[in-house]
Amino acid sequence: MNRYYYDLHIHSCLSPCADNDCTPNNLAGMGVLNGLNIMALTDHNTCGNCPAFFAAAKKQGIIPIAGMELTSAEDIHLICLFEELEEAMRFDALVRTRRVLIRNREDIFGEQLLTDGEDRVIGKEEYLLSNATDISIEEAVPLAEAFGGICYPAHIDRQSNGMLSVLGAFPPSPFFACAEVHDPARIGSLSEDPVIAQKRILVSSDAHFLWDVKEKREYFELDDEPYSGALVRKNLFTLLRKGI
Repeated sequence: MNRYYYDLHIHSCLSPCADNDCTPNNLAGMGVLNGLNIMALTDHNTCGNCPAFFAAAKKQGIIPIAGMELTSAEDIHLICLFEELEEAMRFDALVRTRRVLIRNREDIFGEQLLTDGEDRVIGKEEYLLSNATDISIEEAVPLAEAFGGICYPAHIDRQSNGMLSVLGAFPPSPFFACAEVHDPARIGSLSEDPVIAQKRILVSSDAHFLWDVKEKREYFELDDEPYSGALVRKNLFTLLRKGI
């Protein structure tokens, strides 16, 4: 068993609200500087830059996770993580059919840049990525699981698009094994809720700028013998699916 420091909520230059300097290689490099071992790319309603991030992370020695910050029909942000990149891209294709298509206004929301593994811009997403999909929280959990993924609420300690602020309480259904907070100081008070107390609480950055990427602090204890990034990723997903 070894410690693996993580950040499982990071945006690239494909998210309209993220800085254009958040390219896959820059993000992986920042993770190395901050002492991270595992990083998940979770752009709004897309996995489009995950293949490039996998290529960049491999060069930097980071174990990458393909993910998405899905905006539910209720306007709640959900983290969806996938054990396999190919399954993440299949989920991405499904979500693409469930998005509400509104043309992006770059002058208002920012650019949405697709890159390759060398950070070359290879395209732009034409439609705004940050608005709600028509996927409810009830549907999101089994949808992610159908592609070998996991789904849990993002930044429940925040007012904007957080489960608690939108619904007023953490519902017992659908079942989430985990929940994310941005501020670890809030874990104690949030865990007084009997529903939240049954979740594994993850701390991630929701980085939209390079300097937001989390530093070496929270970690997972994972079996990694005989070592491979795939084994570490597999054991991480086993841990997350168990919750606490």
